Amino acid sequence: MNRRDVIVSSAALLGGALALTNKAARAADAAPAPGGDVPGAPRAEGYTPVITPNGTALPWRLDRGVKEFHLVAEPLKREFAAGMTVNCWGYNGQTPGPTIEAVEGDRVRVLVTNKLPERTSVHWHGALLPNGMDGVAGLNQPHIEPGETYVYEFTLRQHGTLMYHPHSDEMVQMALGMMGFFIVHPRQRAAVDRDFAIMLHEWSIPPGGATPNPAVMTDFNLFTFNSRVWPGTAPLVAKRGDRVRLRFGNLSMDSHPIHLHGYRFTVTGTEAGTVPPTARFPEATVDVPVGSTRDVELVADEPGDWALHCHKSHHTMNAMSHDLPNMLGVAQGTAEDKVRALLPGYMAMGESGMGSMMDMGRPKNTLPMMSGTGPFGPIEMGGMFTVLKVREGLANYDDPGWYKQPPGTSPRKV
Repeated sequence: MNRRDVIVSSAALLGGALALTNKAARAADAAPAPGGDVPGAPRAEGYTPVITPNGTALPWRLDRGVKEFHLVAEPLKREFAAGMTVNCWGYNGQTPGPTIEAVEGDRVRVLVTNKLPERTSVHWHGALLPNGMDGVAGLNQPHIEPGETYVYEFTLRQHGTLMYHPHSDEMVQMALGMMGFFIVHPRQRAAVDRDFAIMLHEWSIPPGGATPNPAVMTDFNLFTFNSRVWPGTAPLVAKRGDRVRLRFGNLSMDSHPIHLHGYRFTVTGTEAGTVPPTARFPEATVDVPVGSTRDVELVADEPGDWALHCHKSHHTMNAMSHDLPNMLGVAQGTAEDKVRALLPGYMAMGESGMGSMMDMGRPKNTLPMMSGTGPFGPIEMGGMFTVLKVREGLANYDDPGWYKQPPGTSPRKV
């Protein structure tokens, strides 16, 4: 049996696992909550499995001591939120691709099948490995042509929140959503109860359109957590007293300062591994640079619904438009309706609030700039926004609904 036969044979053996992965990915989109697991449930291999909100983990099988995974690069459709579906590229039916989890010291084998209309490769971002496995097409390996399957195999010599993405026409392929987490757990590390992984990304999709423009360099108009925008982003649910880890990965074109309300945390890890305890300090916002990951940890000791979002204000809006005239401070009266006849979607700033744009007519397959309704009315956010929901005495981690604030703990009108 030659090498190509071995590759094809291995891919066939994993076909069932792949089908299950695709089914799980589509189910994750249909049900935005990540819940279903039970607090205190047994953990596999001594670590807390990572939760990828609105996503899945990649299944593996053990082949003579080697953990074997299968990635399929392919076009797909991704629902960013109800009312908007985007033509993307990704892995195993989803973007970001399914999260790969292993343990430091494991021998891993990843079969990569290319179902794209062009060639590709996979780079294991941050991994320490033999040069030939690094995945830069043309430099370390041939391109993976459409219809081909290549095998990557190496021993994990580190731990950390790593990533994977193409290194072949990466401007196009990454702009369309080809990326994922490759999380390597250490042999020994302080245990956590909840471990979330969120990939940060940005897109340029014209109003009424469905296909991202890979040629855009700066003027993005949609910003996502795991290729979803608020209000389509899943909440992060924790029980009071849980130790929570949040992992952020960034393969976009901009840095993203991620801010959590109601808590302070410490940065405990990067793609290079654990941050030494002597180098840590408290934060409430962590900047995630381009091409980097950041792990932060906290104890969920304050119940409530706590906002988690990028602190660049345009990054918490949907379908941003940057080509409107600035009429801030000008009393426009009935002029606004006349301008809108010439510029559909025009909204006078500083008069009635941009939040009302969510009620305006808009092109098909285009989300409101701000959306989502909470217990007190419109939340008026979008993009990179979700909610950490901390509750007392949870029986499971399903979405518990909105928090009911105790009497005397809310602002009042005077």
